[in-house]
Amino acid sequence: MNAQIRVEQSSVERRKRRSPLPFRVLLAFALVGLCATPPAFAQSAPDYAAIMAAPGRSDADRANDQRRDPVKLLAFTGVKPGMKVLDMGAGAGYSTDIVARVVGPTGKVYAQNPPEAASRIRERLEQRVSSLPAKNVVVVFQPMDDPLPPEATNVDLITFFFAYHDTTYQPIDRAKMDKRLFDILKPGGSLVIADHAANAGDGANVGKTLHRIEKETLAKEVEAAGFRLVDEGSFLRHPEDLHTEPVFQRDQKKEPIDDFLLRFEKPRS
Repeated sequence: MNAQIRVEQSSVERRKRRSPLPFRVLLAFALVGLCATPPAFAQSAPDYAAIMAAPGRSDADRANDQRRDPVKLLAFTGVKPGMKVLDMGAGAGYSTDIVARVVGPTGKVYAQNPPEAASRIRERLEQRVSSLPAKNVVVVFQPMDDPLPPEATNVDLITFFFAYHDTTYQPIDRAKMDKRLFDILKPGGSLVIADHAANAGDGANVGKTLHRIEKETLAKEVEAAGFRLVDEGSFLRHPEDLHTEPVFQRDQKKEPIDDFLLRFEKPRS
């Protein structure tokens, strides 16, 4: 009887001695995972100031920097090397240019304009893209509410700078547009929108006359598509702007425009 008890106790002791083994194995796998090389865009933020100061940027773009503050703007978006980015309403390509310089040769930027974009806009954008150091920009002329071909999905970041208000007076289904942007973006990705501020109560009714939109109206529309508002930038705000004048009638050197900046996120689940 005693011998049997001793055998059973010995078995228990052996199991206890063996029990740490699975933990050690799991720990080893965890350490391997930590040591694995992360994606390029998971690394620390690049030196945006150095990228903007590098030679090769035009004098016109450097003059535009005075009101766009690209170093802070890029930092707010969180754009990093290797990212895939959609630049909505790219126009002549100022924002496409600065984003493309950050994502570098391992990244990609889709510069989107609607098919009806003026020929001079097309020419300026394509000329700019051809002069970029990294050939990482794809120019697309597609509708605002269907901005990318079906195969171009799972993008890391969408930028939509100073063009959302234009969709308010054009035959564009904004609910469809916002939902399409939601579907294009990967889970955890960001949609960053900058636009010209309107007064409370103006809603989306002064896009054509003043080229402005009420911040709260825009945020509500975007959130209705499933996005979550996660941050707001204040460095482009100018409270001295009374929001009553058309944007293009203001001397922006003497009378800065009040611009708001919002970052939305697509939930991971």
